[in-house]
Amino acid sequence: MDYTENYDLSNKALRERYRKTLLFLNACVPKGSEILDLGVDNPLSKLMREEGYLVENTQGEDLDVAPQAVANFNGEVVTAFEIFEHLLNPMGVLQQIKSKHLIASVPLALWFSKAYRNENDILDQHFHEFEDWQFDWLFDKSGWRILKKEKWVSYDNKIGIRPMLRRFTPRYYIVHAVRK
Repeated sequence: MDYTENYDLSNKALRERYRKTLLFLNACVPKGSEILDLGVDNPLSKLMREEGYLVENTQGEDLDVAPQAVANFNGEVVTAFEIFEHLLNPMGVLQQIKSKHLIASVPLALWFSKAYRNENDILDQHFHEFEDWQFDWLFDKSGWRILKKEKWVSYDNKIGIRPMLRRFTPRYYIVHAVRK
């Protein structure tokens, strides 16, 4: 199955999220670095390759059941963009990563919106939507030290109370961490 079909890059919110993610990555990781991107090949991993990174992806393994799937990667950097919120236990994966650097992003919990759930696709659901302090604590407890972090809002042109609140309330949180 080609998972890239699920991403519509004409979507302004998605394009903006990818742009901000790439800016953060470029500020933290030199181009040409070998990266293991958690999750199947997707438009963001393709954009990372276009930026000059050497990217390989995991193969769609259930990382809750098989967190050791990441342990054999010998490159300097692992990325996990919008992955950990789907896992029941992200700590298992975080402890298995052998790379020195980790760049990860998650959607933040919003007081005015419940966690994302897709009743038609069991894999496309959020078990966690973190508050920033919870994500920081998860990293600390699993052996990582956060060097840099950033939040940003969602860029949604829909009309309504929640879309308006999303323009002012940070929705995404990204961190650059190193092994302690």
